[in-house]
Amino acid sequence: MQTTYPPRALRSAPETSINSPGLGGISLNASTFCQPASTAVLIVNGRGEYLLHLRDAHKPICDPGTWSLVGGGPEPGETLDEAIAREILEETGLVLSGIAPYTTATAHGPNVTEGNIQVYMARWDGIAHDLPVTEGIMFAWFDIATMEQLSMCSWAHEVIKAYHTAHPAPLLPGRQDGAGQSGAANVKNVVGAHLFLERDGRTLLGLRHPDVKFAGGVWHALAGHVEWESVRACLVRKAYEEAGIVIAPADLALVHTVHLLDDHENAEPRIQLFFRASRWSGEPEVREPGRCMAWQWWPLDGLPDPMVGYTRAAIDGILAGTAYTELGWAPTVPATGGR
Repeated sequence: MQTTYPPRALRSAPETSINSPGLGGISLNASTFCQPASTAVLIVNGRGEYLLHLRDAHKPICDPGTWSLVGGGPEPGETLDEAIAREILEETGLVLSGIAPYTTATAHGPNVTEGNIQVYMARWDGIAHDLPVTEGIMFAWFDIATMEQLSMCSWAHEVIKAYHTAHPAPLLPGRQDGAGQSGAANVKNVVGAHLFLERDGRTLLGLRHPDVKFAGGVWHALAGHVEWESVRACLVRKAYEEAGIVIAPADLALVHTVHLLDDHENAEPRIQLFFRASRWSGEPEVREPGRCMAWQWWPLDGLPDPMVGYTRAAIDGILAGTAYTELGWAPTVPATGGR
């Protein structure tokens, strides 16, 4: 049974409005200016993250293939309050107390219900990936910065940004950079998640757009930075967002790790994890052309050039059956004179 947590007391949003023609007719208003025809809920956790639902990409629904909020329209004879409670239960399995109206929004486009959307507010601090998925693809927690990299439903993104402006994420206690027990400074290692797909002696690589910050015009594995999520969850999300590939977390196995230190000034050490998918569904398609221009299956004995160096090293390691590679680090000199 899914554990639920009662939300904290909620405050009403101030009387504000946003109206921007550049956002495709999206508008927000904390006061109801006409009877809403649909509902949605903004679910926030104690870290200031927001629960998002990845919608199906190939169904005749509004905002297909985007991250959005849980919600839906009322059934005949149902109030908006009853509708959002039912939608939360049907889509997530949660029964949340303290759900309160927050604002209203409107959205325009194909398959959009005419009328305003009543947006509610609630709190929950559970594990997103443990939620049952009865509709769409998956649930995940995201902070406001990470959303800039997602394919977001426009009106939902505007609602979240408006809420975040009025309620910034809390500063969480944690270990600060400085001297540890050994006297050395703590150094953050950036974690990267990479997908190794193999089919008929070939592996899938993407040609990165020339304008991207890292490895423009170079072939690279499907990959992403791990945010506040597990590495497997990151790969499941990136595979679907960037290539339309659907993978279950249980079908991903770690096959190689690269500990990398780039040769440029102020480089951060990086731990690059490569996971093999034992099965998946869908054929690779370019879904984020501003990042990746093409997906192609390359022979394992004929990898392309140019190609990201550590990705080539990882594939070489996978084929050789080794688990770990170090790149960019100074050679380790064994200590002498000790016992």
